[in-house]
Amino acid sequence: MNDRLNQAEGLKQNLYTFVLDAEGDLATALESYSADQLKHWSETNLQGISRSELAIDMFLTEGQVYNESVLDIFIKNQPNLSSSDQSLVKRWQETFNGLFKVLQVAGDRYELMNWLTEKCYWAEPNSSQSASDLARLSPGEIIVTRLLPIDSDAWTFSGPLMMLGKLGKPKLAVAIGNFKNWFPNYLYGDAPELLEEAWQSVERYHHDFVEFFGGDEITLSGYELNKKLKEYQDITTERRLAEAGIDSSKSLKELADQAGISEEEMTESVESLGEDGRTVGKLLKHDKSLKMVMPPVNLPDELRRAEAVTVFVHPRWGQTLLKDYTRLVELFEATDEASLAKQDKIIQKYLKEDTVNVYVWHRFAEENADPLLASLGRCLDRPALTVTDLDDALAQAGKPLQPTLPEIANVPMHLHNLFQEALQEVNQSSSKKKSKGKKKQKTGFAL
Repeated sequence: MNDRLNQAEGLKQNLYTFVLDAEGDLATALESYSADQLKHWSETNLQGISRSELAIDMFLTEGQVYNESVLDIFIKNQPNLSSSDQSLVKRWQETFNGLFKVLQVAGDRYELMNWLTEKCYWAEPNSSQSASDLARLSPGEIIVTRLLPIDSDAWTFSGPLMMLGKLGKPKLAVAIGNFKNWFPNYLYGDAPELLEEAWQSVERYHHDFVEFFGGDEITLSGYELNKKLKEYQDITTERRLAEAGIDSSKSLKELADQAGISEEEMTESVESLGEDGRTVGKLLKHDKSLKMVMPPVNLPDELRRAEAVTVFVHPRWGQTLLKDYTRLVELFEATDEASLAKQDKIIQKYLKEDTVNVYVWHRFAEENADPLLASLGRCLDRPALTVTDLDDALAQAGKPLQPTLPEIANVPMHLHNLFQEALQEVNQSSSKKKSKGKKKQKTGFAL
């Protein structure tokens, strides 16, 4: 084990001991942080890893006590730390959770690629990893773990490892979805530029939606909404292509041929659309127009068939679609016992649905404050609930008060391609199973 890894491992153990032995505010913060994480992971079904060990490890590098980081508190209480030790500990705020693919093994070092961002790292094991775990880290293995910096270009594992095996595309797509649910704050934990682009795409969606539909709340039949969303997609796609100086009625191959430019130059021209070179290469090989290769918008069947779907959009909270909000508003106008029971049933359902976020609840309160608060008060056993208490009541019900990246955010092209390819494989597999399951019809006379 080299000197820098020895230094990091010794410091990490001292930090761990310092936090676990602490009393007062630091101990309270650890207890609260761990409880919140364990509750979240229980709800999102995180398995196959020591959740308590993971929570502690995350608290060491990202925990806060009255807006002061645990790392800063540790440094302040360790006067004998050298400047080198202090610098290393401060760098640990860069520690992040990721879903990694093992690319290669070189001696006792592992090259890993974070599947969420395609960034690569060289990681060195430490004494907390067992020999059996390390033996499984062969090329192609997918793992969920945390990486902690030990030098400018070297990292080590931090906390427990979760081994997922060598996954095909469908299972890898599921693993990425699970990772997003387990660690929403680390979706692009090592690529703040990707995270910023994703947030900007949510703001752009909100702006374009309001411009097209005339507001940030609309109600249409499911059929009409599905049709309007397709029109909306066509218009916004056309605008983005026009901004990039591209005629959407032509294929990329036609555009490149007419302009007499190379594939490399065409790649640069469509960078503003979020496409990468591999995607451009694929588009150059066929004659479909750009409009035709854009994936169409389609609502799920339950929404497309609904009599009325209400849509709320927000530049940070994203988009929420509700098929029974108009029914709830109708029930708010009634006071009989049966109607109140039906109100409460819908409210309880909304409390459990992640998409019905804090912003949407505040919109409910703006439009129907009294009956909404009365129903919430009954559901949460808070009969004196007021608008001022709304956030506290929603937090009590497990609603996050700050937004995480919404589903409508753009994803990096490599993830988009993976999800599309995974879906194709699932559909092909399903078709094969159906064809095998069909019995051959007998011809001629039955015996």
